[in-house]
Amino acid sequence: MSAHAPTAEKGLNTALLCQESYDCSGNDEAVFECDECGTLQCQCCEKELHKQERLRNHERTRIRPGHIPYCDNCKGANGNIMHNNATGSRQRAAMRCQMCKTNLCVECQKRMHAGGNKRKHPITMYHGSKSQEEEEEGMDEETKRRRMAEKVASFLLVDETEEIQVMNEEDFIKKLDCKPDQHLKVVSIFGNTGDGKSHTLNHTFFYGHEVFKTSPAQESCTVGVWAAYDPVCKVVVIDTEGLLGATVNVSQRTRLLLKVLAISDLVIYRTHADRLHNDLFKFLGDASEAYLKHFTKELKATTARCGLDVPLSTLGPAVIIFHETVHTKLLGSDHPSEAPEKLIQDRFRKLSRFPEAFSSIHYKGTRTYNPPTDFSGLRRAVEYQLENNTTRSPRQPGVIFKALKALSDRFSGEIPDDQMAHSSFFPDEYFTCSTICLSCGCGCKNSMNHAKEGVPHEAKSRCRYSHQYDNRVYTCKACYERGMEVNVVPKTSASTDSPWMGLAKYAWSGYVIECPNCGVVYRSRQYWFGNQDPVDTVVRTEIEHVWPGTDGFLKDNNNAAQRLLDGMNFMAQSVSELSLGPTKAVTSWLTDQIAPAYWRPNSQILNCNKCGTSFKDNDTKHHCRACGEGFCDSCSSKTRPVPERGWGPAPVRVCDNCHDSRGIRLDVPESQTEEEGGTLIARKVGEAVQNTLGAVVTAIDIPLGLVKDAARPAYWVPDHEILHCHNCQKEFNIKLSKHHCRACGQGFCDECSNERRAVPSRGWDHPVRVCFNCNKKPGDL
Repeated sequence: MSAHAPTAEKGLNTALLCQESYDCSGNDEAVFECDECGTLQCQCCEKELHKQERLRNHERTRIRPGHIPYCDNCKGANGNIMHNNATGSRQRAAMRCQMCKTNLCVECQKRMHAGGNKRKHPITMYHGSKSQEEEEEGMDEETKRRRMAEKVASFLLVDETEEIQVMNEEDFIKKLDCKPDQHLKVVSIFGNTGDGKSHTLNHTFFYGHEVFKTSPAQESCTVGVWAAYDPVCKVVVIDTEGLLGATVNVSQRTRLLLKVLAISDLVIYRTHADRLHNDLFKFLGDASEAYLKHFTKELKATTARCGLDVPLSTLGPAVIIFHETVHTKLLGSDHPSEAPEKLIQDRFRKLSRFPEAFSSIHYKGTRTYNPPTDFSGLRRAVEYQLENNTTRSPRQPGVIFKALKALSDRFSGEIPDDQMAHSSFFPDEYFTCSTICLSCGCGCKNSMNHAKEGVPHEAKSRCRYSHQYDNRVYTCKACYERGMEVNVVPKTSASTDSPWMGLAKYAWSGYVIECPNCGVVYRSRQYWFGNQDPVDTVVRTEIEHVWPGTDGFLKDNNNAAQRLLDGMNFMAQSVSELSLGPTKAVTSWLTDQIAPAYWRPNSQILNCNKCGTSFKDNDTKHHCRACGEGFCDSCSSKTRPVPERGWGPAPVRVCDNCHDSRGIRLDVPESQTEEEGGTLIARKVGEAVQNTLGAVVTAIDIPLGLVKDAARPAYWVPDHEILHCHNCQKEFNIKLSKHHCRACGQGFCDECSNERRAVPSRGWDHPVRVCFNCNKKPGDL
């Protein structure tokens, strides 16, 4: 403040003038201060202004002697705060400029009267103009509480789609504006839309300040779940979306209400009906049943999973039914000897609803002859319940957030309309898994999203057999009689048989059923006739549910055809590869073992006997059937019968020299011919085998693709449906081959399925190709 500015007599409380000029000239003395309008108002302006529907519920304060108004310069034309102090609260005026006729705080006075002629404006100091700390020291307790309530603001906690709008625990504490170690309780409110839930919370906890938005419009002003922290009562106050309101996601909204109820310590059910409707009792009764059935177990699991120091109570919150009437008497007025709570319990029993989950249910009524509503009785009832810690104890805000997060993660997702049971406010479909058995149509009874914790589907009733899904399961009868339940499956061969031996036994004796404890207990063709069905002898049959996305049960595990194809692939590849370098010596040695005695051994043939060309590793040596010497292909490409050596009458390979001597009978001793007879037969067989194997290499590739689908096990995905690798999503083409995982049956590229592991449940007892994901699974596949 300028030192040259004249100062009027201190302690003089100058007349406060009307700042509205709505029904006056602006020179009338102010009688009211409207906090929501942000102005001082005379008697006439206050009356005319607040006749309007939209301004009717404004909070006004009557100006008393010594009243200090707000700084006029700290708010804009619409009452918006333009200049705040360090704490963010609105400033009270410290002085009044007699020339400008404005009320100013210290900072605004310095800024506006720092220069020019305004420095000489006469000002009047308001007596009692002190700092905020000094002001609070002189305040009574009620005024301090009102000041604290002025600073509170609400925030959106969960939207209408059940998505939490705070990022984490720290963000939740920051928006509440409380200390992390502060122990709090949670108070929430429920009721039909338009019954004044937000208005009730504002007057019960925040002295009428509009912490939660209210509106006279037809549309609901509260969508989702909003929260605020009451620093006076040390509670988290939660405002919810009203029942019976116009919304698209009715089912999700109703489920969201129960999540809020589960984390609350005290629930206020607000009703403005002249008589208590059945919907109130049905809502609370169904909420109690759903809480005990679905939320109790989850809250216990959350306590253990999150390692919370304060256990979440499995007993539900206390309930206060706040009933406001206008034309009718309050509940129990006609029966003074009976408590209202007794009458409420009778109503629950008549409707076959039992609110066993709630720790207590109380009735608090008020009859409003003339507005405004009296909330003092409700406020006292709330304070009394908050002081009671026998059932629900205060906990840190982090614990509250973790509980809400756990319930949101567990019970989330869309609710199919065709599965809705509309006879209840909280049907099981809101909280249980929506998966349906493909065989019998029965639903899963486990909680939503149970698969994330590795819990399998489970149904209430037994399933029925369906030929389409073949949902039978075999268990070993001998093990069952010993108190063990061991599943067995029909398969091609026993685990102790080698792959080729298993195929041979399968061709002779049929499929087997093998128990890990008892060994092979059944062969389908063990005898020539009279083979009994395994169900009548060695196994028990159980019918199990077929859940979407799971594999079948007794699918065809007789993979003999696919084993044969795998073997042919391996053989063709081996024959093709064995024609290369390192195996040439083996081939030559085998040829020498079955060659006639007059043939020169392969190891001694280094050059062609005619042209002298040196043989390399990949060059083929040919024996002349007449003379037995080694030649290259070009020098032994001619053929003729050689009956003297036993090659006839069909033409055989001979060298050029022996071919040119046609008609000249070779002089071969008879004893030598007889000796060569045995080896000659062996050689003929060897050549036939070589020709056959050579044909296999080229012939296998052609029809192999034609029979793959016929040989494919039932659980394999057909080749024509596999367009991309199931893991890396690479598109298959001529260069990128498809491979089936023997465990899950999906199609993979070689890189994503190069692991080898036995899959006993599918009949693969020896290591076979499996994908990365199946290889990571613990235990037997």
